[in-house]
Amino acid sequence: MVAFILSLTASAVLLRIVANPLSNVFQKQLTQRAAEPLFVISATYGFLGLACLVAWPQLRFVGLPVVFWQSIGLAGLLAMLGNVFLVKALHIGDLSVLGPINAYKSVVGMLVGLLLLHEVPGGWGLAGVGLIVGGSYLVLSNGRSSSRFSWSMIARPEIRLRLAALVCSAVDGVLLKKAILLSTPTVAFFFWCAFGFVFTLIWILVAMRRAWVVQTKLLISEKFTFMGLFVTVGITQMASNVALERLPVGYALALFQTSALLSVLFGYRFFREQDISRKLIGAAVMVTGAVLIVLLG
Repeated sequence: MVAFILSLTASAVLLRIVANPLSNVFQKQLTQRAAEPLFVISATYGFLGLACLVAWPQLRFVGLPVVFWQSIGLAGLLAMLGNVFLVKALHIGDLSVLGPINAYKSVVGMLVGLLLLHEVPGGWGLAGVGLIVGGSYLVLSNGRSSSRFSWSMIARPEIRLRLAALVCSAVDGVLLKKAILLSTPTVAFFFWCAFGFVFTLIWILVAMRRAWVVQTKLLISEKFTFMGLFVTVGITQMASNVALERLPVGYALALFQTSALLSVLFGYRFFREQDISRKLIGAAVMVTGAVLIVLLG
């Protein structure tokens, strides 16, 4: 355990835990200022891809197997869809609710990792999944006895968008790990950005041919918020790649969910979202489940 705490993996996980909810804050702020989710994601991919070309001249472009290209291409497509769904969800929903829902990603990642990477969870890992589900009850319920969490909650558009985002992201994580194992975290990071940018650019050319000029002006006027987003997303994804290289996908995604507490606190601090005490309790239960998965699963 001490070795893990002092390791590069632990440092990557800690960076990811802090950076990811901060990136959600920037995304929500931009959508509140009329930024289109698709444009926000495309600009992020484009900036990070250019940063890779400048900062890592040793990037490999040849000699990579066909399976790498298949995995990273599909991962880029799913990441793009997941990010667009996420930003749309943040635009209409509470960060303090939508952040902790992301804990389900470890469940989906565990199942997909079992199928594609043959990573088998233990009994304690399954117990941790149960705590994650139980904690989500407290986060999603609205505090009134007549309106506790039920399956009808799925009808809420922000919840459905967030669930779609986490499914895309979880499968993306499994495919991304496959690509990382066939290359390096840096190479996989660059092509993840490159494919994501190409996919979003095509989508923009089809669906936003008239809006992109306005959105570009917004990027210039909100350059500091966009820059904060670019940096935090870059840290989040690079740290994720380093952790995925060294940990089973389900366990890595579970560790990442300890950011749920920060999502709740940031939702209160930046957007004055309510029922924070109950959401903190629910997020803490979910974090306990995630930690249980990692330590004993």
